[in-house]
Amino acid sequence: MAAPPASADAPRSPPPPPAAGDGPDRPADRSEPAREDGNAESLDRLLPPVGARRSPRKRTTSQCKSEPPLLRTSKRTIYTAGRPPWYNEHGTQSKEAFAIGLGGGSASGKTTVARMIIEALDVPWVVLLSMDSFYKVLTTQQQEQAAHNNFNFDHPDAFDFDLIVSTLKKLKQGKSVKVPVYDFTTHSRKKDWKTLYGANVIIFEGIMAFADKTLLELLDMKIFVDTDSDIRLVRRLRRDISERGRDIEGVIKQYNKFVKPAFDQYIQPTMRVADIVVPWGSGNTVAIDLIVQHMHSQLEERKLRWDMAALASAHQCHPLPRTLSVLKSTPQVRGMHTIIRDKETSRDEFIFYSKRLMRLLIEHALSFLPFQDCVVQTPQGQDYAGKCYAGKQITGVSILRAGETMEPALRAVCKDVRIGTILIQTNQHTGEPELHYLRLPKDISDDHVILMDCTVSTGAAAMMAVRVLLDHDVPEDKIFLLSLLMAEMGVHSVAYAFPRVRIITTAVDKRVNDLFRIIPGIGNFGDRYFGTDAAPDGSDEEEAAPS
Repeated sequence: MAAPPASADAPRSPPPPPAAGDGPDRPADRSEPAREDGNAESLDRLLPPVGARRSPRKRTTSQCKSEPPLLRTSKRTIYTAGRPPWYNEHGTQSKEAFAIGLGGGSASGKTTVARMIIEALDVPWVVLLSMDSFYKVLTTQQQEQAAHNNFNFDHPDAFDFDLIVSTLKKLKQGKSVKVPVYDFTTHSRKKDWKTLYGANVIIFEGIMAFADKTLLELLDMKIFVDTDSDIRLVRRLRRDISERGRDIEGVIKQYNKFVKPAFDQYIQPTMRVADIVVPWGSGNTVAIDLIVQHMHSQLEERKLRWDMAALASAHQCHPLPRTLSVLKSTPQVRGMHTIIRDKETSRDEFIFYSKRLMRLLIEHALSFLPFQDCVVQTPQGQDYAGKCYAGKQITGVSILRAGETMEPALRAVCKDVRIGTILIQTNQHTGEPELHYLRLPKDISDDHVILMDCTVSTGAAAMMAVRVLLDHDVPEDKIFLLSLLMAEMGVHSVAYAFPRVRIITTAVDKRVNDLFRIIPGIGNFGDRYFGTDAAPDGSDEEEAAPS
């Protein structure tokens, strides 16, 4: 890759104030998520307002599972755990993501620089991959050394480069990956791994980001963050003493014994392979602006967008997937479809018959839940061999706004069901859906989830909603996508991306038109149900944020 038009000695600004450092004991660059009372956590309460001062927080794992995979900027919310895997008409990823490597010494401010790049890029889909996640599993002897600050975490041998390379390769191809969650208090990998997905941009940061030849070949841009050694030492002292409960002698001992020699021998020499060197880290806004300009041109060349038109015509001769279940088209069901599809139907009748269909759809969907044999005693004192739900709990999640109309029907047939909501809208400039609001019950990973949207045309919003659930550790085979009406294109799109998600609907229409509206379709469900006027451009709400 041609190096971007930036000098290796970009203009320097005054040294920035100390920022979060790096390495095995690096504090997170985000504040502790605020918790809401009750059983739900709301997206707009999880992160501080833009420009708010972030209070320091003890960081004990490489990726804390309580942190939302989000980054809020002044313009939008960026989804940092990846994006739904956009497929072309052949069911494959057409373009690889743009991978940036951020190298530099411990506490040089790489994470802060990464955040500044993300905010300036204004790209909705970014993966942040930290080298901290890939420390090797220590032996018993090494564990003992680490407990006494005698293990060298700043040596290349401390990292699992094979796992790093295979992970980055998959992410660039748009595939999902399992990333270790490293616990720095015990110097070990946690049992649960974190799932990440491909994106427009992948940022990989770490002290040894440029120390492996194979890894270097995967990076489209290499940035070295060069911060004065005195500043890096001060940051480590402040962090380890105030947040780790360590004494100053131990911190200085570790720095002199391992950190400084490793920087001189392994890290600083990699500066020569970098495309751009950023002196003074996050304080050098000129260098960061140059980086962003180059990346904008690269992304424009790659055009990482979903070709919905090609996908719309790709599956015309393909059989519908086995994961699809369509409610039996009895005369009653077809009669209700006739009423709600009729443009002359009044709003009252539209609501009434839509609710009837929703009830039948949800009853049908519940038959796919796991059940086990059980025996109960009847009032007559006799045993009855029956069935009972074999799961822990059922949660309904609606894709706003049309999906929330299905909530009453779900509540009517599922006692004590929990409800969550997701708001997804399409970026009018890129054509890609974006996550704007999220409210999910706690511990949703243990539940069977009924994901509700009234119409699914392209499948884009539905795919993102499934991705959100997966990022909250809901197993794919525990997700049930319910919709009153779907287009074949949307069915195939969801099935390609998530082959274990159960897709359940009352009808499937074969086509979408040039505006990706379902044909013959049902119209704008939200407008007809709520009695609101259609959008000025005539587009459906469901197509403005295609499901």
